[in-house]
Amino acid sequence: MELVDLGIKAAQAGLAKGEFCARDIVESVIRRYREKNGEIGAYLTFDEEHALRLADANPKSVPIAIKDLINVAGQPCTCASKILKGYVSPYDATVIRNLKANGFIPCGRCNMDEFAMGSSTENSALGVTRNPYDLTRVPGGSSGGSAAAVGGNLCIAALGSDTGGSIRQPASFCNCVGVKPSYGRVSRYGVTAFASSLDQVGPMTKSVDDAAILLKALAGRDEMDGTTPPEPVPDYPAALAGATLKGVRLGLPKEYLEVSGVDPEVKRITEEAIARCAAAGAELVEVSLPHTEYAMAVYYIIAPAEASANLARFDGVRYGHRSEMSRDVMSLYLKSRAEGFGPEVKRRIIMGTYVLSSGYYDAYYGRAQKVRTLIKRDFDRVFAKVDALITPCAPTPAFKFAELQDPLTMYLNDLFTIPSSLAGVCAASVPSGFTRDTNLPVGVQFVCGGYEETRLLQVCKAYEGTLQ
Repeated sequence: MELVDLGIKAAQAGLAKGEFCARDIVESVIRRYREKNGEIGAYLTFDEEHALRLADANPKSVPIAIKDLINVAGQPCTCASKILKGYVSPYDATVIRNLKANGFIPCGRCNMDEFAMGSSTENSALGVTRNPYDLTRVPGGSSGGSAAAVGGNLCIAALGSDTGGSIRQPASFCNCVGVKPSYGRVSRYGVTAFASSLDQVGPMTKSVDDAAILLKALAGRDEMDGTTPPEPVPDYPAALAGATLKGVRLGLPKEYLEVSGVDPEVKRITEEAIARCAAAGAELVEVSLPHTEYAMAVYYIIAPAEASANLARFDGVRYGHRSEMSRDVMSLYLKSRAEGFGPEVKRRIIMGTYVLSSGYYDAYYGRAQKVRTLIKRDFDRVFAKVDALITPCAPTPAFKFAELQDPLTMYLNDLFTIPSSLAGVCAASVPSGFTRDTNLPVGVQFVCGGYEETRLLQVCKAYEGTLQ
C-alpha cells in the first residue's frame, strides 16, 4: 500500500508518530500521478518541484489536490478555459491560506467543467477526465477532476466547489464523500466566481472523518468575504465521537423519492440506505418540500444571470487570452471572448444576459428570486420537524461519454442537489453501494439546515458505520 492510498486521518496519525514525513507522502502522490493520470486525467497540471518544496518546508503537512478555480500563489488558475491560458495567480485564496495554516499544502491542479459549468467535466477545454471505476464513463462535474483524484487514489483528499451540486454529484459517481457547506461557512475570496450567491468550496475525501478534519481547516470568518459569519468554527472531528442514528428524525421528502426517471439501481440503493438508517434507530418522517418542482427553473435563471455578470471581466484586456484577429477595442472584446469561451459558457452567458436585460429582469430574475425565497422557507419548515433529510444524490450512476448531448437532459443531473444550494443549507454525498449490472458507485445525499454542519457530519458518520 502506497501512502497516497491513506486518508487524512491516517496520514496525520503517521506524521505525528514520525513514521513518514510530508515529502514521503508527496513523492507517493507523484508516483501515482505519473502512473495513473495519463489514463484518468484527474489533474490538469502538477508542479512537482513546488509540491516538494512545500513538503520540505512543512514536514508534518498533508498534501491536498485543488480544483482549478481556486487561486494558489505561483500556480496557474485556468478554470479549465482557454481564456485564462497563461494566467498565474499572484496570491493565495483564503481557503489555501487556511489549509497551509492547519497543516495542509496544495498539491496539483484538478480538471473541471469550464468555469464550473457542467455535470460531467466534458466541458473542460483543456483535457479529458475519466471515471476511475469505468474509463468509458464520466466522473461527474463540475468537480470531476477532484472526484476522480480521490476515487482513483491519486491524492489523499481534494477541494471542490459546489454551485448546484458540483461536489456532491461527482462524489456519488466516483465513490467518495463530498460535502457542500452552508452558504458563507467557507470563504469565497480567491475562488473564481460562477454564481456568487450559490458558490461554496468544500471537501472531497475518502471518509466522513476526513471531511470533518478538512472542513474545520477551511471554515471560518474572513474579512475579505462579508458572507462569512463571525461565530467560531465548531470542532467537527471531535463531534463525530459516538455519532449515532438513534433518535435522529430523518425526513423522507416525497418530491425526491417519488420522482419519475430515477435509475432503478439508484432507487434500490437509496431505499436500502433508508432501511439501514431505520435499523440503526433513526425515526423516519415523511415530509414535503412543495416548491421543489420550481428549483431547476429558478437555478437556471439565477446562476446564468450571476455568471454573465461575473464573467464580464474576462475581456482580453486585463489577463488571459487576447485575440490576434482584433482591429479595435470592440473587436478585441468580441473575438477574445468568442475564441476563449467554450459552448456551455457562452450558452449560460447569453441566457443570463437575456434574463437581466431591460424588460425581462422583473419577469425572470426578480420572480426567480421570489420563488427561491419560497424554496428556502420549505426547508426552514421541514427542519423544524426533522434533523436531516435523506435523498438520492443523482438520478443515475455515471453515464458514458457523449451519452447526454442535450443540455437540458444534462442539467437534470442536478435535480436532487439544486434545491439545497438555492436554500443555502448544508448537504453531503456519502458512498452507499454499487449497481448490480455495471458495478458503478452510487451515493446518497443527506441534507441539514443552515450552519448545521456538525449535525450533518454526525449523521453521515453514523450512516457510514452502517455500511461496515
